[in-house]
Amino acid sequence: MVSILIDDDMLLRTYELEDAQELFSAIDSSRPHLRKWFSWVDPTTRQEHSLQFIQQSLQQQQQQEGLALGIFYNRHIIGSIGMHNWDHHIKKAQIGYWISKEYEGRGIIHKCLIRFIDFLFQKTGLNKVEIHFMTLNTKSAKVAERLGFKVEGVIRQSHMHNSKIEDIVISGLLKSEWNPSLIA
Repeated sequence: MVSILIDDDMLLRTYELEDAQELFSAIDSSRPHLRKWFSWVDPTTRQEHSLQFIQQSLQQQQQQEGLALGIFYNRHIIGSIGMHNWDHHIKKAQIGYWISKEYEGRGIIHKCLIRFIDFLFQKTGLNKVEIHFMTLNTKSAKVAERLGFKVEGVIRQSHMHNSKIEDIVISGLLKSEWNPSLIA
């Protein structure tokens, strides 16, 4: 079980099976907002889908393949943050995140990512963290830039989303570049 305290009101923690209903509700209430960026939103139509996601996430965590944490604000799920495509040989992984529409624009993702990235570099032995996002996702571009990620390239027409082929921006951050005290 991973638990990362952000502040008095906010916590990142491993999902538990009992979180399935609340996770589904958070996704369902922000469906139009999330579907613009995530292909998993439309097939997530029932609480059972969130339960399956939690079960898969727990298995991936146990096998050190990935890590999925809920963003809990006042003990309620308002989003998610995670690490996937964990390559132990190269010591790199991708991170992803989402937040419910009503909590967007409050700096929550930024604050959570600072602690999460610090955790990944200090506790998992990663040397590199990547954020991949669609070129139209200017908010994720700003999040990555503000955290010190550098754009490493654009992979053209490499991602299918909502029946449209999209370009993907790959941004990366090395452990040697990470200094959370310099981030606003």
